[in-house]
Amino acid sequence: MLDYHNLQRLMSYYRCAMLEIETKFRVLDEEYSLQHDRNPINSIKSRLKQMPSILEKLERKNLSMSIESIEENLNDIAGIRVVCSFIEDVYTLAKALLKQDDIVLIKAKDYIVNPKQNGYRSLHLIVAVPIFLQDEKRMMKVEIQLRTIAMDCWASLEHQLYYKKDISFTQQTAQELLECARLSVELDERMDKLRRESGI
Repeated sequence: MLDYHNLQRLMSYYRCAMLEIETKFRVLDEEYSLQHDRNPINSIKSRLKQMPSILEKLERKNLSMSIESIEENLNDIAGIRVVCSFIEDVYTLAKALLKQDDIVLIKAKDYIVNPKQNGYRSLHLIVAVPIFLQDEKRMMKVEIQLRTIAMDCWASLEHQLYYKKDISFTQQTAQELLECARLSVELDERMDKLRRESGI
């Protein structure tokens, strides 16, 4: 059985880890702005997975209901989404973050180069970052999604359509979304071309 006090403490550790990663990205954004006179980051959003979702995932994966099981098996308790201006910014920021000597890359999935079947695009990184507590240092996992504004717009609208209870998600809807994903790819490519031509 999960102890409430220990669970609350664990969730506070994940919140601290999110703050660490968010600060790192804000520092990179500030440095890039000084060097190139523009900000690569459009927005940063963070979210902590809710307890019902955590318990449901443990149950679905047939994992034990324990603090240790959560830390060991779930990579997406703490999540950071970094929305960038251009595709190049996604990879520039990811590379700069992963070069930092206190960041440990656990897993990377590039859905920009290899989009999901439904058209979803994003760069996913699972990293471990140290948080420094009063008497110890702990490595905590954070899931990072890096994507462009076009990718984020598509993903947000797809999520709303897919999970809206009173709308039937038909094959035609899926095809339309796939076409919208194709258009968002084209938009990113054209904007990237304009970026190169303007020397940004």
